[in-house]
Amino acid sequence: MRAIVDAASSQGWPARIAAVVSNRADAEGLQWAASRGIPTSTVASREFADRQAFDAALLKEIERFKPDIVVLAGFLRILTPAFVDYYRGRMLNIHPSLLPSFPGLHTHQAALDAGVKVHGATVHFVTAELDHGPIVAQATVPVLSEDDEGSLALRVLEQEHIIYPEAVRCLVDERLVVEGNRVRIVDAAVTNNLHHEEKNEASALDS
Repeated sequence: MRAIVDAASSQGWPARIAAVVSNRADAEGLQWAASRGIPTSTVASREFADRQAFDAALLKEIERFKPDIVVLAGFLRILTPAFVDYYRGRMLNIHPSLLPSFPGLHTHQAALDAGVKVHGATVHFVTAELDHGPIVAQATVPVLSEDDEGSLALRVLEQEHIIYPEAVRCLVDERLVVEGNRVRIVDAAVTNNLHHEEKNEASALDS
């Protein structure tokens, strides 16, 4: 979220951050956003009997700010089909793996356990199927022999901060065209980071 806010400001996006909304009042992002003058709000998920009731309240709260786009960042809840449907084509998520590999939680450990040589992150449109929406952008990092879950997560996070703001900017600029399960980027030649490979001393091992 911070990377997106900073990119929007430093790059002069033709958009404003309407609000930052969380299901947890103690989320650090709320305090940071408020310090930047961004409206914040909390819809406490624990106060609702089921997902449907929570999502209905969340949608109502989000709509108070009249956003054109919804961007998920660290929002670890499965959204109901009705909520997803409302924002279809307007809601992005970032997942810490190279989808369709390793959906769900604990992706870095899953990658290590599977013995893959390349790991990364994926920006995708949100659909009712968890972590399976049309892919907008991916970034890759080599899995090093000395990696553990923490070191791998940190290196993937660095790449997330590159590709997520770039993908959101493309959506803001109406440059993303969804064709079935594929996303075409209009004027893709001017966007260099939407498939980003970490460059370091281990890269040659994977070529």
